[in-house]
Amino acid sequence: MADPKLYIEKIKASYTAPGEHIYLGAGVLENTIHAEAAVSIPLRMMNRHGLVAGATGTGKTRTLQVLVEALSDAGVPSFLLDVKGDLSGIAAQAVVNPKIEERVKALGKTYTPTGFPVEIYSLSGKTGGQMRATVTEFGPILLSKIFDLNDTQTGVMSVLFKYADDNKLPLLNLEDLKKLLNYLSEGEGAAEIKESYGKISTATSGTILRKIVALEQQGVAHIFGETSFDIDDLFEKVDGKGVISLLNIQDVQDKPVLYSTFLLSLLVEIYQTLPEAGDLDKPKLVFFFDEAHLLFKDSSKAFLEQIEQIIRLIRSKGVGVFFCSQSPLDVPDSVLGQLGTRVQHALRAFTPDDADNLKKTARTYPRSEFYEIDRVLTSLGIGQALVTTLSEKGIPTEATAVHLFPPRSVMGPLTAEAHQQLLNASDLYKKYKDTVDPESAYEMLTQRVNARMEEAEKEAAEKAQQEAAQKEAAAEAKPRRNEKSTLEKVVSSPVTQQFGKSLVRGLMGMLFGSSTSGRKKKKGLFS
Repeated sequence: MADPKLYIEKIKASYTAPGEHIYLGAGVLENTIHAEAAVSIPLRMMNRHGLVAGATGTGKTRTLQVLVEALSDAGVPSFLLDVKGDLSGIAAQAVVNPKIEERVKALGKTYTPTGFPVEIYSLSGKTGGQMRATVTEFGPILLSKIFDLNDTQTGVMSVLFKYADDNKLPLLNLEDLKKLLNYLSEGEGAAEIKESYGKISTATSGTILRKIVALEQQGVAHIFGETSFDIDDLFEKVDGKGVISLLNIQDVQDKPVLYSTFLLSLLVEIYQTLPEAGDLDKPKLVFFFDEAHLLFKDSSKAFLEQIEQIIRLIRSKGVGVFFCSQSPLDVPDSVLGQLGTRVQHALRAFTPDDADNLKKTARTYPRSEFYEIDRVLTSLGIGQALVTTLSEKGIPTEATAVHLFPPRSVMGPLTAEAHQQLLNASDLYKKYKDTVDPESAYEMLTQRVNARMEEAEKEAAEKAQQEAAQKEAAAEAKPRRNEKSTLEKVVSSPVTQQFGKSLVRGLMGMLFGSSTSGRKKKKGLFS
C-alpha cells in the first residue's frame, strides 16, 4: 500500500510552478481524492504540445473544454474542432447542479459559472462563418491527400503548382486547377512544359480530373477560394480574454479527410506567417486537433514528414498543438515523441488487440512507484485521467491519476436561437459570408488561349490573303491561253484565209504562167 503523505509530497514537488498555470484537478491514489495534491500544467509549457486521449464517453471533450477555458482566462486564444456541435455552449455560463457541486467540493475549490468569447466557423457556411482556403494555400501535398492521389499523381500535382508559381498564375479554386491541368496536359501548354517540367500523361490528368469532379459533386468545392480565411483572426481577444474559435463540422462528418487536411493547412499557414518568438511565458495560440486518427490514417510518407516538421518547428513561433484521439497509438511515434503533455482518459481492453494496445500505451508513461500504469488506465472513472506533463525546466512530471475540475461553461450546444444570435453579432461571420471571385488562373489562361487563337486566325487570314494576291498577280502577268489579239483574229478567220489562198494562187500564176488557158495554148504551139 502506497504512502499517501509521500504521494502528496511528490505530486506537490512535481506540479507546483511559480508562474501562471492551468489547474486540471487533484491527484487520486487508491480511489481517494487528495485535494492538496493539485495537478497543474505550467502555462509556458502549453506550446510544448500535448495529447488528450481516451475511449468514447470517458470525458475527453470536457477536458478540452477545461483547457480552453483556462487559456481564455489567461488571454490565450485557442482553436478546436467541434465534431458533434456540442462545444458552442462554451459561450454561455453553466448552470450549477448536484454533480458539479460534488466534484468541486471533493477538489476543495470554488466554482463560478462563466461564459467565454466564442467564434463559430463552418466549412459549409451553414453552421458558422464560412472558412475557406485557396488551392495555393493547401499546396500539392495536402491537396493530394484530399484527392487520395498516388505518388505519380502527387508528382503531377507538384508540377502544376510549380508551373503556376513560375508563371504567376493564382490558383484560388478548383476551376483554376482544372483549367491549368487541361492546359498543361492537352492544350498548347503540353509542348511548353515538356522539357522543363516533364510530360503529363493523358491517363494521369484524367484520373486527377475525375477526383476533382467527384469532390465538386459532394458539394464542398466552395471551401476553395476567396475570401480566404485570415489566420490573424484566430488571435483575437475580447476584454482581455482569448477568443475560442470553434470549427463546427456536423454537416461534413462523412468527409474526415477533407476537414482534417483543412486543419493542417491552417496550421501550415500559421507556421509560415508567424515570426520566430522563442520561449514565451505563455503561448500565442493553442491549436487542438480532435479526431487526430483521421489525420494520420493512410497518409503518405511525404504527408507525415510535413506534419512532423510542422510540429517540431511551430513551437518556436509560440503555438502549441494538442492532438485528441481514442488511443495514443493513433499518433505516429515521430509525432508522439514531441508531445510534452499527456492527459489519458480510460482505455478499454475487451479484445486481444485492445490488450496489446494497452500494454504499448502503458510503456509510454514514466515509471511510477504509486501506480501500475496499465491497471490504472482501465480503472479510471468518467472525468478522471492519467496525467504527465513537463515542469518549467522541461522535466517530465510524476504520472498521476487526476480527478478533473468541471467546465464552467455549458457542457453542451447552445440553443438554435442563441446559436444564430451569436452568428448575427459576429463581424467575422459577416466578413466571410460571401464568396469573391477575382481574376485568377482560369481567367488568365482563358485569355492567353483566346489571344493565341485570335493571333493564329489572324496569321491564317493574312497568309490566305497573301496567297490570293500572289495568284492574282501571276495571272495578270501571264497572257491568257484562249484569248487572241485583233490581228490574230483577222488573220485566222476563214474569209481571210480563203482570200489569202486565192491571192497566193493568183500571184503564183502570173509569175509562172500556170493558168489553165495558158497551158492549153502552149501545148498547141509545140504539139
